[in-house]
Amino acid sequence: MIRRLKYHEIDFKKYTACLESSVQKNWYARKEVLDQLSGNWHILVYKDYEAVMPIHLKKKMGINFVHMPLFCQQLGIFSNTDDPKINTAFLKFLRKKYKVFLYSFNDCNKFEESLEKRKNYIIPVSDYPLLRRKKYFKGRKSTVKIAQHLNYKEVIFNTESLEFIKNNFKGLVKEVEWQRLKMYITFLEKEGYLKLCGAFSDDVLINLALVIIDEKQLSLLSLINNEQYKQENGSSFLIDKILQQYIDRRSFNFMGSNIRGIEVFFKSFGAELREYCFIENKFLKRFS
Repeated sequence: MIRRLKYHEIDFKKYTACLESSVQKNWYARKEVLDQLSGNWHILVYKDYEAVMPIHLKKKMGINFVHMPLFCQQLGIFSNTDDPKINTAFLKFLRKKYKVFLYSFNDCNKFEESLEKRKNYIIPVSDYPLLRRKKYFKGRKSTVKIAQHLNYKEVIFNTESLEFIKNNFKGLVKEVEWQRLKMYITFLEKEGYLKLCGAFSDDVLINLALVIIDEKQLSLLSLINNEQYKQENGSSFLIDKILQQYIDRRSFNFMGSNIRGIEVFFKSFGAELREYCFIENKFLKRFS
């Protein structure tokens, strides 16, 4: 019923067709994206590509573990339906055949058993004036209004914008992590998936949103702030401007978060909670 196919065994025409016709469409499951983010992945396949599940492998302590690629929030099972029985069969196969460090399913995947969940927030395609009037939190409306002295511009991908990202991106502890992020955003730019949206105070860039854009959705890869200008409320201004320009034809995916302050920030724009299941080895996590 379910087979494991190594990379060289995959029929990528059938794999792509399955993704494109799936109800769970996920940008991160595309071949070219996984090739960039993973470099070591294969799939589980149900029957003749009626359902597929991409899996990233990472070597730890000399052993290949199932893990999530860096900068990838969700993968999971893709098919033209979302059958909990089929999904549960994939889950059982995964647990039986692999050592799982971390695997995140997508927010459409349902199972016959209860799994742990993480939070994500999405704003569906909406009428912007109605969204702002009805769904923005009162405090967010006020913050956006106060920040109207700022200027919004789409930023060119160049050495200067890369330097801003490197100097202000939080969480990049090692140089190798920066190099991987740089390679990823360079790939996004080359393939036409990247949009850089900036908030400026006079002519100074103070906030930068790295946004992945496809035909139906914008996904927030990162919202980068120059802490020297924190009082300018550039983050609120920037998200509002992006929504003003695009939410009438593309949904907006905040890509997280389980951190309370960030979660409230996302919700304050009228974003809807979309939880997704994951499995994780808590013992192995202590040694990561």
